Parts: sequence; structure tokens; C-alpha cells
Amino acid sequence: MCDLYQCVLYRCVLYLDLCDLYQCVMYRCVLYLDLCDLYQCRVAAGGGRLPEALLALPLLQSLELSGCAALRELGPGVAAALPALHTLVLSRNGLGPAGLGAGLGGPLPALRLLDLSGNGLEALPAALGGTGGGAGDAAPAFPQLRSLNLSANRLRELGPGLARAAPQLQELLLSGNRLRALPGGLLPPDGPPAPFPLLSRLDAADNEVAELGADIAALPALKSLDVANNQLRELPAALADCPRLKEANFRGNQLRDKRLEKMVNGCQTKAILEYLRAGGRGKGKAESGREDVRKKKREKQQKKDSGDVEQDEVEEASKLLVKVLHVSENPAPLVVKVSPGVKDVRAFIVCCVLKGVNLKPGNTLKRFLTMQTKLHEDICEKRTVATIATHDLQLVKAPLTYDVQPPDELKIMPLGRKEIKAKDLLRQLQLEAEEQRKQKKRQNVSGLHKYLQLLDGKDSYPCLVDAEGAVISFPPITNSEKTKIRKETRDLFLEVTSDTSLQICKDVMDTLILKIAELNRSALENKEGSGSDMESDALCGAGNLDLPLVLEQVRVVDTDGNLKVLYPSKTDLATVSSLLTVIR
Repeated sequence: MCDLYQCVLYRCVLYLDLCDLYQCVMYRCVLYLDLCDLYQCRVAAGGGRLPEALLALPLLQSLELSGCAALRELGPGVAAALPALHTLVLSRNGLGPAGLGAGLGGPLPALRLLDLSGNGLEALPAALGGTGGGAGDAAPAFPQLRSLNLSANRLRELGPGLARAAPQLQELLLSGNRLRALPGGLLPPDGPPAPFPLLSRLDAADNEVAELGADIAALPALKSLDVANNQLRELPAALADCPRLKEANFRGNQLRDKRLEKMVNGCQTKAILEYLRAGGRGKGKAESGREDVRKKKREKQQKKDSGDVEQDEVEEASKLLVKVLHVSENPAPLVVKVSPGVKDVRAFIVCCVLKGVNLKPGNTLKRFLTMQTKLHEDICEKRTVATIATHDLQLVKAPLTYDVQPPDELKIMPLGRKEIKAKDLLRQLQLEAEEQRKQKKRQNVSGLHKYLQLLDGKDSYPCLVDAEGAVISFPPITNSEKTKIRKETRDLFLEVTSDTSLQICKDVMDTLILKIAELNRSALENKEGSGSDMESDALCGAGNLDLPLVLEQVRVVDTDGNLKVLYPSKTDLATVSSLLTVIR
């Protein structure tokens, strides 16, 4: 290579000792540079460009070179010298468009990730479609590029040729620039007929964007849009036409429509898009959903009474809706790890997440707790075959571990009590039970006291532990105050445990989900509660009976990560299928 360093080659691993120039390790065609102060001096002395020796690695696939303010240009011929590059990270340097232009003057056919964040770019280099870029019929310079990070530069506009230069782009990060309009130059009038067909994430937060154009809907694969902390005054109704848009962040903009501004600070994306689709005036779809549903039900009932509708159609229309979010579609799926010790104590556990529940109206929360108590008495056979635990998902710190602990080590903050060891809690409950018997002069006791005998003879107790080491569930006795469900709770983490069988856990969970769905619909139909609660729910779409509850799959795995249970699977919820429509 050159006499600046000593080189040792051993089984395709190249170790470079670059003396006081820089420290460098290349492993299987991956090069990472630790750019010390001395190296920055050498770069500055060399005119602010890379040493030519780095261009003698034609098989190099990944190059990360960051944090060197003296680096102002790559030097000519980088693209030609490194044709195998698939990852190029050049963040927090002193690069400008001219310095990039010489190095990226040719195509990089294998490049998939390009990070130019934190440089001094005021315009895109020609290779990325900036001024002076190739002709419209030229071959793309980056035909395989999937991710482009241009954050924390000084860009005011985007070059008209980026769609041609990187036609397969999926992620474009533009936060922390000075952009005035979006999509702006991304979608030029004379551009390709279907620009960015795969672009799913567009991040342009912390810019100066004052105009979000209606042509944003021309991005067919857009799933995530972030334009927070800009200068937007309006949001285009065309956003509602983005077919795959699931996540959008509009916070930090002074919108003229104050109702819409309130929604973007507290509602889910779907409710915001429905409001925009309805024109942003009067009753949006989310607000008028209950009225529309009741009207349809009255019409169907009238037709049923007149014999115009078959019985099965009426039954189908009255079914509750639950949409399953599969693990593969969930960016942050919840996982429960099971320790081997539970096998001899309480072996079976099934979990899931249920989102979109409304517990605010009237006495809905009280009815929810009563429903859970009845399930414990009936299908759980007084907790002898299974135990249910329900938690506020926002208070659950994942990942979770289903474990066993000795009675004198297990600590929990039971519902309505202070933190206590399990053995002391059981002793306390025993004393309370005895006091109950004396006061009421009968053998039967109520509350948690009924279940104390279920742990008789156990040397260790089962528990569900969060990422902070706190016990949030102690089956079959109690949950923790830490994850207690409140009126404001929207999303639930549900758990069913048993020492009998896995199928019993699944059957109980099926029934629990059905009962929650029934309670949720009943609360919305009856419009229980104050007007302010209903107005807030309407803003966020919680009052729309057309919106299904979202049921997220949760994986239960062993300590090696091997799957033990996935709920709900394709065969689950069959026991309640006559009353519940599951969208998979």
C-alpha cells in the first residue's frame, strides 16, 4: 500500500497501524477512522482532502469518516477508486458541494447508505441532482441508494435531479436545514413520471418550511412524515390522500386552524388526516362517527323489521371490530422473556397489546374492573385455572421478564398499598382475612384474601418484571400500582397466566378482548360522561365507532430468544368469532 504504515494480512483481515497519522482498522472490507487532532492537521496540510492511499482499496464496502473539520474535499476519483462501496458515512466534517463534487463525480452503483449530515452544504452536489447535474436521460449515479442523510446542513432547496440520481430512495433525512418549501425541488414538473416510488420516510423537522405542497400526495409509499418545528400555517387536505401515511409529526407549527393545532399536539395521525379529509370545518369524520353509526343502525333495524335485510347481514353489521398488528409490521414490538424457573411454579403466559380503548366516559373504568372480576370468578374459576392482569401500556417499561423469585426477595407495590415483600404481603392479607371472619362472623372472605391458598407450598413465586427490575405483576394475587389503569389510559398491556395449560390462557385472553371491545362500544354508544370528555375524544377520533381497536401481537420467548408463544396467532380468537370481526 505505502510506507506510511505497517500492514499485516491474516485470513482476509487487514490491520493497519498508521503510527501517529491515525488509527485505522479494516475488517472484511470495512474501514473505520478515528480522526485524532494530528490527523486533522495532516488533512489540513494536504489541502483538506483525503490521502490518496485510501483510494487503493477497490474492494472496500463500508467507509465511515466523521468528525474532521479540516476535511473539505474528498479529492478526485473517489467514486472510481471505490466502486464496491455500499455504505459511506461522512458526517460532521467540513465538506461543501464543491468538495463532494470531485469525489462523487462518478457513479457508485452499489451504494445503499450515504450520510452527509453535519457538513456545510448549502446546495446539493451535482451527483445528487444539484445544479450542473447530469442530463435527464443519463443513468442514475446512485441506482441502489436507499438512505440519504442530509441533516444539519444549510440547504435552502433541493436539487431538481435527486429523483433521477437516486430512484430507489426509501429514507430521506433533511432535519436542521433552511428549507423553505416541501416537497419543493423533490418533485420537479419535468421530473420522472413516478418519482421516488419507494420513499417511505421523509424527515424535514427544524427547517424554515412555510409551505407544504399538495404534491406531497405524489409520494405513493410515504409512511412517515416529520415537519415539526417549522413555519407552517396550514396543512394541505391532500395529505389525506397519501395512501400509506401512518405517522406524521406536525408539532411546533403555528397553524391558523387552532382546532387542528390542538389535534396535532394530542391526537393520532389517522384522526388528523380524517379532519383534513373533511375539509377542516364543521364536523369531521371522527366527531360525527357516532351519529353516523347510530343512523345506519336505525336504518338497518327498519329494513330488518320490514323483511328487506337477511338476518345474517344484520348480525354481521353489529359485530365488533379488532385489527391485528403483526410483529412484522410493528416497528417496536413488545417481547416477554420467560425464565426456566417458571416451569415448576406457573408455567404458562400469554400477552398482547390492545390500543384505542376509551375508559373516560362515566363509570366505564369501574365497569372495566367489574368485568375483570367477573371473568376471574367465572372462566378463570376463581383464579384456580388462570389469572388476568391488565396494565397501562404507557407505564410499562419493556422488555419484560416472566420470572420466579423467593418470597423474601420478591418486592411489589400492590394496588392501593405501599411497596412490600411478597411474604409480608401474604402475612398481612392472612391477618386481614382473619379480621374479616371475626367481624362478619362467617368463613367466607372477599377480595384478594380468597386467593391466598393458591400459593400454598410454593418455594418461589411467579412475577412479571419490567426493564427497571420492578415487579408489575404477582399472579395470582395482584398487579402493581406502578402500571395501574386510569381513566386516561388508552392503550392496554394484557397478560394471562396459568399453571394448567397454554390453551386455557388463550381462551381466557380471547374472552377478555371480546369483553373489552363490548365495553368500549357500549361506552361510546351511550355517550356517558361530560361534554368536555366527549369533545376531546371526538377530536382524536376515539368516538368513532368505525375505527377498530388495534390488537398488537406479543412474542413470548425463552432465554435464548426461541419463540414459545405468539398471540394472537392465525388460529386465536376463533372462540369469539361469532361476535368479533378480526381484521388480519
